[in-house]
Amino acid sequence: MKWGKRLGAAVVGMAAVLGVVTAPAQAVTTETITAAPDISLANVKAHLSALQTIANQNGGNRASGRPGYPASVSYVEQKLRAAGYNVTLQTCTTCAGSSQNVIAEWPQGDASQVIMLGAHLDSVSAGPGINDNGSGSASILEVALTLARENPAMAKRVRFGWWADEESGLRGSKFYVNSLPQTERTKIKTYLNFDMIGSDNWGYFVYDDVASVKAVFDEYFRTIGIQTEGDTEGDGRSDHASFKSAGIPVGGLATGAGYTKSAAQQQKWGGTAGRAFDSCYHRACDTLSNIPDTPVEKNSDAIAYALWKLAVGASTGNDFSLALSPSSGTVQAGQSATVTVNTTTTSGTAQAVSLSASGLPAGATATFNPASVQSGGSSTLTIATSASTPNGTSTITVTGDGASVDRTAQYTLTVGTGGVRTFSNGTDYALNDYATVNSPITSTATGSATSPVKVTVTGTHTCSEDLRISLQAPDGSSYSVKPTGSLPCTDLGTRTYSVPVTGEAASGTWTLVLYDAYAQDTGTLDSWSITV
Repeated sequence: MKWGKRLGAAVVGMAAVLGVVTAPAQAVTTETITAAPDISLANVKAHLSALQTIANQNGGNRASGRPGYPASVSYVEQKLRAAGYNVTLQTCTTCAGSSQNVIAEWPQGDASQVIMLGAHLDSVSAGPGINDNGSGSASILEVALTLARENPAMAKRVRFGWWADEESGLRGSKFYVNSLPQTERTKIKTYLNFDMIGSDNWGYFVYDDVASVKAVFDEYFRTIGIQTEGDTEGDGRSDHASFKSAGIPVGGLATGAGYTKSAAQQQKWGGTAGRAFDSCYHRACDTLSNIPDTPVEKNSDAIAYALWKLAVGASTGNDFSLALSPSSGTVQAGQSATVTVNTTTTSGTAQAVSLSASGLPAGATATFNPASVQSGGSSTLTIATSASTPNGTSTITVTGDGASVDRTAQYTLTVGTGGVRTFSNGTDYALNDYATVNSPITSTATGSATSPVKVTVTGTHTCSEDLRISLQAPDGSSYSVKPTGSLPCTDLGTRTYSVPVTGEAASGTWTLVLYDAYAQDTGTLDSWSITV
């Protein structure tokens, strides 16, 4: 959560100017739906531990524009892609260091009705930000992964966002909302925000911007005997304000920041009256050891409850799910990929399911053995390419045509790049005094990275000795490429470095981080490449 005055009145005023209503009673649906699953506290804590490690390896924080932020992005991105989400890394040009938002969409449900959940991924520069806001980021990540594992029938589309640079003025979420055409904004029926849900002297606060959204969270907390209060401390100070100002109904949860717990709140929730809800708010002590289990567990389950209530369809009649193992593969032209197609009866009785595939690249064919199964059974899909199949990546949709319903799953096929070990980024970045540049490259190479990896950097800078260059591996580890040097100044030009790495996977996002440590000399990063 960022420092700053409350913006509630300003947001309401802007909504009036836009001619939109920010709190329609019909914004959410509360029909009885499939029960939400329990969210694993152990898994949420594992994500928090990973964020703490990232901060430890990158100067003690995960602030936008600092090395710890792109490492956090990489961690979240890899988890989501592996679970089957459609993931977009949106570069926020108004954010420090042009940091990236992570946008992930589950590819099921009505795309014209989107329920969106979000949390800011950055910390302040003073500390690792494990409550503010690792707690919200880790919880919605595990909720997203649980949704993928459960794979229920969806009534609405679900989208998640991890925002850059909230701490400097909600920049990442503002950039995202402002980049959406009005037709896309109107598809977002509710935005739910989670900023600080693991405070050490916690309360249970529910955003009260939209009564019908608040009622969903309150309903859950009543089932476990917890009273809630409306959130006033975070009003206008977190990323929901970006959506509210665009007329999108919002809701969310918090456990308190710098405000002081009252005697009445102590009576209601326990803890210590007269002390801040988070004693380490925006401080270096906002670490993993500052996070108690109780509020994280209960709020994570509340998030899942709301998501299932708002977006998951009721399972009625005969239904089944469809899953692919593996969900991606790489072949050379002329080779074949083999995939197991698994079906599961999710409600009612088993039904006949006919299998087909679409989206194949030119010259490729798909065969199923058998071509039809009873739900609960499996089939082997063979995707055969020919010598004429062009290099590239295709998303192949496998459809199960059931007697009652149809289900789909996606397989990503890459042709011809299995042996490629060199990848490049040709985007230009300005190298300004005392500024950090993060330039990512996504590697699709298989196996382990061969140490040392080769990094080639091309650019202009009249005093390259000013530049401190490091390499972030897909797992968040940071390796020095070039420290700052001594005078005389020399131009950057094209330089190749050998960078020893330890136990790194070749695939994933590698990020080159350049920091200009002195004044008066500037330049441009023209391109860079990595051989893994």
